[in-house]
Formats: sequence, structure tokens, C-alpha cells
Amino acid sequence: MSAIGNNPLDALGNAATGAVASDRLNDLTMTDFIKMMVAELENQDPMNPMSNTEMLTQINQMRSITSSDKLSSTIEALSLGQSLSTASSLIGQKVTGVASNGETVSGKVDKVKIENGEAVLYIGDATIKVGNITAINEDTSANPAEPTEGEDDAADNATDNGAG
Repeated sequence: MSAIGNNPLDALGNAATGAVASDRLNDLTMTDFIKMMVAELENQDPMNPMSNTEMLTQINQMRSITSSDKLSSTIEALSLGQSLSTASSLIGQKVTGVASNGETVSGKVDKVKIENGEAVLYIGDATIKVGNITAINEDTSANPAEPTEGEDDAADNATDNGAG
């Protein structure tokens, strides 16, 4: 075995029981794991070196960690894209939701931004995270019972031409 221990990843896993150690584990990169493995190889007992099986096990653990990191990053990117798509479809719509200050806000969505990795809707000076929307309301600013300017002109033209 080695002077450092059987498996540096096991040691890291055991250290993760505390909150501070857990935070440090989140900051470790693949480069850190490679450095640890090289240090283990350099400091191993020459009379009892690491077996090929142990080395392959550690390499596979590193590959697994890298794959998990890539998968997590991909899922986060997809989630952000979906959230941004949803938020952008609400521009111009009237929504109700809980603002960042905890108050309930209703109004027309002016713009959308990504802040701290989340899609945020702007309603005037208030901001609402997409996940805090409680209702999407129909915009009642235009009265559908009244004809629009173009429709009114078309009706007048029909009357002028003797159609009405």
C-alpha cells in the first residue's frame, strides 16, 4: 500500500462529514485528484507498491467524477435554457408572483434577465423569479369587444361602397 493511505478518495469522502470539509470538496477539480494520485505514487512504499487494480480503481473513480460533473453542468444549462424560454414568453404578459422582497406583485412583464443563474422577470422596479410566479393573467388593457382601428376602417369602407 502507500504511505498516504489506501485511497485518497476514501479519505476525502470521510472528510466530507463536516460542513467546512464538504465545501472544500466541492472546489476540488480533476487536476487536484491527479495531483493526489501522483503524490500517492511518489510516496508509496517501494517494498509494497500500489497494485494495478488499485490504480485502475482510482482512475475509474476520477472518470466517474468527471462524467458526473459534465452531466450536472449539462442539466443545469438545460434547466436555465428552459427557464429563460419560459420567462421570455411572458414578456408583455400580466403576471402575479412573489417579488424578491417578499411582496406580492402584479403587472406587465417589461423584460427578462439572468441573475445568479436564474431567469428573473422585471415588472417595473420589482423582480420575480420564474419559480415564484403564482398566476399568468390575460392582458385586459385592450378591450376585445371594440374593433381595432383597422377593423373600424374596413367597416366604414364597406358602408361607403354600398355594402351596408
